[in-house]
Amino acid sequence: MDKTYLIFLLFFAASYSSLGSADSVTVYKDFVRCFTNETNISGKELSDVVLSRSSVSFTPVLRAYIRNARFNTSSTPKPSFIVVPRVESHVQAAVICTKTLNLQLKIRSGGHDYDGLSYVSTVTFIVLDLSNFRNITVDLNDDGGSAWVQTGATLGELYYRIWEKSELHAFPAGLCSTVGVGGHVSGGGYGHMLRKFGLTIDHVVDATIVDATGQILDRKSMGEDLFWAIRGGGGGSFGVILAFKVKLVEVPKTVTVFRVDKSADQNALDMVYKWQFVAPRTDPGLFMRLLLSSATRNKTKTVNAKLRALYLGNADDVVSMLAN
Repeated sequence: MDKTYLIFLLFFAASYSSLGSADSVTVYKDFVRCFTNETNISGKELSDVVLSRSSVSFTPVLRAYIRNARFNTSSTPKPSFIVVPRVESHVQAAVICTKTLNLQLKIRSGGHDYDGLSYVSTVTFIVLDLSNFRNITVDLNDDGGSAWVQTGATLGELYYRIWEKSELHAFPAGLCSTVGVGGHVSGGGYGHMLRKFGLTIDHVVDATIVDATGQILDRKSMGEDLFWAIRGGGGGSFGVILAFKVKLVEVPKTVTVFRVDKSADQNALDMVYKWQFVAPRTDPGLFMRLLLSSATRNKTKTVNAKLRALYLGNADDVVSMLAN
């Protein structure tokens, strides 16, 4: 690996314990001074982008994407301030200034890291909230269909924008509509079209990223090693990913979803047993996910089995397929 990329990794992943007891007000003032020099913004525009703890927007913005209530308490470590960039130059300035001040930078897309990795730390840190970066451009004439999607957008927003343009195109990614594109793609991406089309990262063809020096790079300028790393290696480890270009896939106009829920006294064991043999061998267009959970029925402990499925085709075909 190129030494420059190693620097990226060390910068974004290292623990900066030297500022663990730093006064958040002092840190904020130093950052604002640096940020102003880099961006030439001030006044209300600056206060809307860099949110101090005293800002009326600080708590609502921080809580907006906390998905785990365990990290939404008064004792949870809070960032010294939150940067909510509106344009790419704000992201560049945030990276440069956190590096200059030796601060830890937490990058948050949709906040679906249930361990709070994008908004909690044990050392002095700031949150870079990408919620304003949610532009999506779909081009059906580009090599069978593609889309540029900024990393603050959610999967649901991406799916909707694709549907607006075509009922015969889709993007293979996660089921939960509120998951942020940035975290999902940089983590690999797993969804209900997996058996037919593979992982989400298999369909990423380009990206833009702010590296540790504040430069904006695309696939060509970042090189194939870094491009490979940000697809599954965790985006926050190597820089701030601004957007991904993704290749769309063709799907039938009609698809089928179904669910089956059974408890232990309803032959759940038999369903689980059959699922083990059918799920990995059936038509690639059929994905069946099995969930097992404990439950109490009539004061007696039992086990529930839940089957969730998507078939890329009509209901008659999947019923006939499973009957055989």
